[in-house]
Amino acid sequence: MARVLIVDDDADFANAIAKTVASDGHLTEIQLDTASAMKSIETRRPDLVILDVMFPENDTAGFEFARQLRNNDECKNMPILMLTAINAKSSLGFGAKDIDESWLPVDDFLEKPVDLNILKQRVAQMLQR
Repeated sequence: MARVLIVDDDADFANAIAKTVASDGHLTEIQLDTASAMKSIETRRPDLVILDVMFPENDTAGFEFARQLRNNDECKNMPILMLTAINAKSSLGFGAKDIDESWLPVDDFLEKPVDLNILKQRVAQMLQR
């Protein structure tokens, strides 16, 4: 059983993701902002982080948080699944092809709305790495 931290400002969406992930036997925790997520990680290190990009305080907070985790020696190998609607809300066009150690340092990228079966598959794959 793995510990999965879901970081998303949309509580309803985060709860749906948590329920889906928990249905495979994983422990889930939800944090609605990146500052709370970092405090949580410091006390209860997750096996996987599912992270949104856009937060009310900053449209790129998820990118910045991913870089913060990668620059932290204790968190740098923590798998990060970016799950976002940024492409629906902007013309930037991000995707898995943009994953990069310095700019977009995540392990996988899925767009909202997400197919829950694909999400479950990706979570399982990432936890096996």
